[in-house]
Amino acid sequence: MANQLNAFSDEQIVVTSLHTEVQRSYLEYAMSVIVGRALPDVRDGLKPVHRRILYAMHELGLTPDRPFRKCARVVGDVLGKYHPHGDQAVYDALVRMVQDFSTRYPLLDGHGNFGSVDNDPPAAMRYTETRLAPVSHESLLGEISEATVDFIDNFDSSQQEPIVLPAQLPNLLLNGSSGIAVGMATNIPPHNLGEVVDGLIAMIDRPTLTDEALFKLIPGPDFPTGGEITGTKGIYDAYRTGRGSIPVRGIASFEEVQPGKGRQRRNAIVVTELPYQVNKAGWIEKVANLVNQGRLDGIADIRDESDRDGMRVVIELKREAQPHGILAALYKMTPLQSNFGAIMLALEGGQPVQMPLRHMLQAFLDFREETLVRQYTNELERTDQRLHIVEGLLTALDSIDEVIEILRAAPDGTTAKMELMEQFDLSDRQADAILAMPLRRLVGLEQEKLLNEFDELSTVKERLELLLGDRKERLKSLKKELRKLKKAYGDERRTRLQSASERAAEEERLANLVAEANEEETVVEFTRKGYARRVSPRAYQRRQGKQEALPTKLTELDDVTTQTEFASTAQAFLVFSRDGKAYSLGINEVPLAQRQSKGQPLVNLLPDAIGNDPGAILPPILLSDAVMARQVILVTANGKIKRLPMTEFESITARGLLAIKLKPGDHLAYAVVADLEQDLMLASSGGRLLRFAIDRDQLPDTSRNSQGTQAIRVIKGESVVGCVPIKNNSKVLLMSIKGYAKRMQVAAINRSSRGGIGSQSFKFSQNSDQLTTLVVVPGAADFTVMTSSDRAARLKIDRVPLQGRSQPCDRMLTPARGETITDILVSVVEQG
Repeated sequence: MANQLNAFSDEQIVVTSLHTEVQRSYLEYAMSVIVGRALPDVRDGLKPVHRRILYAMHELGLTPDRPFRKCARVVGDVLGKYHPHGDQAVYDALVRMVQDFSTRYPLLDGHGNFGSVDNDPPAAMRYTETRLAPVSHESLLGEISEATVDFIDNFDSSQQEPIVLPAQLPNLLLNGSSGIAVGMATNIPPHNLGEVVDGLIAMIDRPTLTDEALFKLIPGPDFPTGGEITGTKGIYDAYRTGRGSIPVRGIASFEEVQPGKGRQRRNAIVVTELPYQVNKAGWIEKVANLVNQGRLDGIADIRDESDRDGMRVVIELKREAQPHGILAALYKMTPLQSNFGAIMLALEGGQPVQMPLRHMLQAFLDFREETLVRQYTNELERTDQRLHIVEGLLTALDSIDEVIEILRAAPDGTTAKMELMEQFDLSDRQADAILAMPLRRLVGLEQEKLLNEFDELSTVKERLELLLGDRKERLKSLKKELRKLKKAYGDERRTRLQSASERAAEEERLANLVAEANEEETVVEFTRKGYARRVSPRAYQRRQGKQEALPTKLTELDDVTTQTEFASTAQAFLVFSRDGKAYSLGINEVPLAQRQSKGQPLVNLLPDAIGNDPGAILPPILLSDAVMARQVILVTANGKIKRLPMTEFESITARGLLAIKLKPGDHLAYAVVADLEQDLMLASSGGRLLRFAIDRDQLPDTSRNSQGTQAIRVIKGESVVGCVPIKNNSKVLLMSIKGYAKRMQVAAINRSSRGGIGSQSFKFSQNSDQLTTLVVVPGAADFTVMTSSDRAARLKIDRVPLQGRSQPCDRMLTPARGETITDILVSVVEQG
């Protein structure tokens, strides 16, 4: 036992602090992942696993002219010799290099099932076969040797593997790359070989080539699945800074199809190309779910008619449906239009670097020139060695009689070698070559071959010395090589490019078509429980005539309509979520309600990121030309405020748009539309009111990414419970959770500055009471009171006394025990 306790002597224990050891270990792990797994090398565009697969296949002799070999054999070789990780990881990397829908220029040829664009899994490695593709065999492995690139020991020092492959093409740009490391990620889009080669040649010819000229030669990514890039801003951002968001949409056309024998022909949308990395089966399922949920109306059937000739998804439309409107909804609500987030991050000199396009191309050119110098130097050394031998053989043939005499007289080979070296001034290697020369070399034809070889070697030596000594000649050779590869492997661009102006014109044309086809008057209603429904004006009027009046005492109700908007189907709503994002919802996306239907949950009509909680969104804002010319005021529960012009929300993608940055524990409470000449009134749950002007002094211009400024100082335990734009002659109604209420003239609250604590304007009769809401009211109207127990009552506003700021409040309703008043709805419907 004593021996065990003394197992660690003082000399074997290294004292270190825990945080230092954790930091060191984590950094080592992070760099191992970054350099050894996740990020590609800018020189050959490969991660270690891909490089090892290609080199192992090269060693196995799996060239394009040889038969296919089982993938299991390749994976076994890679694991046993170079890559000590899981076999599935190696096979997955191998499969991706075969898939023509994942890789723009596949580096491997495959035989068997290697998966599909529907995300079908590939067959097991024991069934599939592979070999090198011609492009990888020639452009990545054609010059591989220790003379061109450095080699290192493998994991157990039993083999040598290349640090990098001698790439003749910038594979990183041609096939792209994606990977997630520790604290960083890369997502490089694929490009067209011919365009990239043209860009390289232009950079060689004109080192001062401008970015604009370079971008004309390489106008954008070229995805293997085709599609269309809408707009060039994201491309230029990525090419200039190394990071950008590139919008890509699928290719769709309109056709008339025959649903079945004896049935009338119908309009259909036919999708033939999808954005890169969009799962076709998953996309079809998404469309079907939207139809089943009622969020996408007008689709009768969807069929996948894809075959060996290409993709073809037929979306059959209902007879009354408008194709342009359905297509616009598909672009907005499904991945038929999505963004490719380009992050051009790669390893340069063993360090991760985010690179613009020019940097990436220049890094490849520098590497290629370095490889060529090494290759030419090695070739020159071998040429010199052979030329030296041939010179010795020719010297011997010129004096063949003397050579034979020396050989006859010499007692042994060593003596003969020394005599030859001394008499003909030969080197050791030349003398060895003469002694090893067969007698057939004495034939006249053989002598002529040696003379021809000498001339050829002299020419080769002269050319290599020129290439090594003259950089212009070396670059000329590099350009010739690039043109040759372009001719052999270049192809037409698959992804269409649409400029910003073309995109704007297309969107305007499509919007006009949708508006012309779909525009009709409608009524949209939103309920307290978060439902949205759309009805025709006639149905709305008919229902209003039959609707019973709400009781004057609190009564349990199923649901209450809290917002009614008269609009046209060409309009849209702006919807803010509690987490500070804004979303657009077209009125035509709200399904028509059938008779007594309560409608669809509003959250189901918005992106899935919002979740299923009806309380996660604020009341929608109906958009119109007049509204777009105004301001939107955003206020959080903790009293932060910011002003933004409505024009900031003109173009919102399906993913939404950040409207305000929130601190932890805070949420967006109010989003109201106002004018700069109005005032804003805020209420706290403690009964304090604050009034200030809506102008650029009180609410300065800010960006969407900012948190805003403090609107009202909120005491601990309180929150903002009201936010209304007002005019000096307005009246407001305040109500507490216990049912106490009062009306006030706005003029009773003096205008002050933003950021104050406000004026106490509501006196509480009970200590547990607090203010719950603040609304602007007209002179005479009804208002509906709603409680936490889903009870409601309708009261006359003139029943609430008009009082001063310091006067007490009257109790209008008495909630049940444990019940509280939560909201007030003024029963005035404004047609917009």
